[in-house]
Amino acid sequence: MSATDFEERLRAALKPVEPPESLALRVEHTLVSLTELAADELEAWELSSMRDPRNWARPAVAAVVGAGAGTALVALRVRNGRRRRKAQSVDLLDLAERTVRDVADEARKLLPGRD
Repeated sequence: MSATDFEERLRAALKPVEPPESLALRVEHTLVSLTELAADELEAWELSSMRDPRNWARPAVAAVVGAGAGTALVALRVRNGRRRRKAQSVDLLDLAERTVRDVADEARKLLPGRD
């Protein structure tokens, strides 16, 4: 096996693979579900039951899962719009401003009643 043959095989093996189109939709649906389930769990939580430290685990886990899923959902949605933002931007600063604005808009969508 020559060096060029090895390089060709290595290039073929390490060629990027595009994920299926439905993957992004499935991931987004899963993240939305996790965020909603965590919000429901936190809404059902009663403040009076928090006197006992044994009851702290479920709300803590719900808060962590909800925050993580929400953050990932915002990142996924903002990343999906990067080509549009890049095409509309005139320079790097404009692109950064548009990206920050999109992050804020997506976060507002996940936090209803917080305008």
